[in-house]
Amino acid sequence: MTSYVTHLESAIDGTHYSPGQLHTTHKDRPLWVRYDLDAIAKVLTKDKLRERPPTMWRYRELLPPGQKDSIVTLGEGMTPLIAVPRLGQQLGLSNLWVKDEAQLPTGTFKSRGQAVAISMAKELGIKRVAIPTAGNAGGAMAAYAARAGLEAYVFMPEDTPEINQFECAIAGAKVFLVNGLIDDCGRIVSAGSERMDWLSVATLKEPYRLEGKKSMGLELSEQSSWQLPDVIIYPTGGGTGLIGMWKAFQELRALGWLESESMPRMVAVQSDGCCPIVRAFEKGERFASRFENAATIASGLRVPAAVGDFMILDAIRESNGCAVAVDEKRIREWMRLAASKEGLSVGPEAATCVGAAGMLAESGWIRADDRVVIYNCGASQKYPDAMRTTLPRIDIHKPIDWERVEVGR
Repeated sequence: MTSYVTHLESAIDGTHYSPGQLHTTHKDRPLWVRYDLDAIAKVLTKDKLRERPPTMWRYRELLPPGQKDSIVTLGEGMTPLIAVPRLGQQLGLSNLWVKDEAQLPTGTFKSRGQAVAISMAKELGIKRVAIPTAGNAGGAMAAYAARAGLEAYVFMPEDTPEINQFECAIAGAKVFLVNGLIDDCGRIVSAGSERMDWLSVATLKEPYRLEGKKSMGLELSEQSSWQLPDVIIYPTGGGTGLIGMWKAFQELRALGWLESESMPRMVAVQSDGCCPIVRAFEKGERFASRFENAATIASGLRVPAAVGDFMILDAIRESNGCAVAVDEKRIREWMRLAASKEGLSVGPEAATCVGAAGMLAESGWIRADDRVVIYNCGASQKYPDAMRTTLPRIDIHKPIDWERVEVGR
């Protein structure tokens, strides 16, 4: 197995670092992983790709591990791209699709990023990893660290959904609840780096989670026969997935694999309870101010300050996309809409995208016949509080009221 990584590059000023060594950030801003795309084009073709097993690692030349034994996997299969015509009809869209990341090993798209981040930690000889998390990233990190035999530390806000707390603990991680938000947890991880000698695998605090998330864009391209959609709607907290997909499309274009020159318009969606990226986009700013008093049931979106804010905003603007804030109070409604129309287990983060799709279609920003893809980043079952509802009861000691049963009351 060969690594085609040529160097790491600062996203803020272009400074280069050598590969094969531990590098995290530059001036506390993220690093890009850069590849020898000309060399990859000589060894990898679309025909060869079709012969490979349907896993994330089919794109191994475009991923950073250079040693086969370094790869840490739980069987990350390609996630389905599902047509959702009834949901589309409800929203005024005739060509709507959902990329269902809930079918990955840990139930969310976080499997992709953590698989690559932990693989590289193993390859670089790291023994201990730590993460600040709103929930799902911590669960994925704990699982992959356990798979790799690494010691794991997880710091999460004390109101993180209990399922996320439990999945980290059961995977053997040392879990700590913090009376603050995810950026407060991040400060704890940073403060402990020297004393605890751990690698932070926080969002964009090392360069390799981004490469795992990039595979969402590689898969979507292949599943779309290398014809990208008109619009991609993506729930944005730390924004690694949106940034990663845009990077994937640039690399595929350089390889000459895309069938069209047109690129999708990228839409970053946030709740109005925490929307720093939307505010910065609307003001025309490249960097986002911290969003105070952040609150949303979509815990993955409760990121008041993103280290990759400028990378998110750059991708949105380069793609002629936009950033949209939706009504926090309607998130449960959109979860139910997706599930009742299509049977999809849509988490609250992706539910914001359902709402955004309807808003953008109604405004005319998305045309009715545009090919639109929503990313469902995680299963709704991981959010029992967001799914909670009051159900009617039947008393077996009384006659059944069938009219009441028929209307479900």
